[in-house]
Amino acid sequence: MRWSPHVTVAAVVENQGRFLLVEEETDYGVRLNQPAGHLDEGESLLAACSREALEETAHRVTPLSLIGVYQWPRPRGDITYVRFAFAAELAGFDEGRTLDAGILRAVWMTRDELAACPERHRSPLVLRCIDDYLAGRRFPLDLIRHYD
Repeated sequence: MRWSPHVTVAAVVENQGRFLLVEEETDYGVRLNQPAGHLDEGESLLAACSREALEETAHRVTPLSLIGVYQWPRPRGDITYVRFAFAAELAGFDEGRTLDAGILRAVWMTRDELAACPERHRSPLVLRCIDDYLAGRRFPLDLIRHYD
């Protein structure tokens, strides 16, 4: 079997100093994460970012810029994630939408509230992406090329 990383996307959405997060069931209990998930076959990274945010939070988002690309091997060594984190803006809310299985709810938290509970983070990437966003890291979306 050939090794390959898991490509994921994450939406960093800020509204009045609070960030859109999800509480989700994991193998390690309930954890906090950005709206995030795996890239589907044939899907662009931007489309995946918008889709995952909608499926996990019922919020429609529009990616504005790339914050960064993060490579993280899970501590037990079985999976390496490559995460594309995007700064995104709110573009709507689908009230009554059923959230993905395993997602308990969407929550809005400040950076300090999130930093106060590192044991609840899905990975160290959760706070790192927000800190990079707050530090002003932004790369234009045309850095990414998608070919159908």
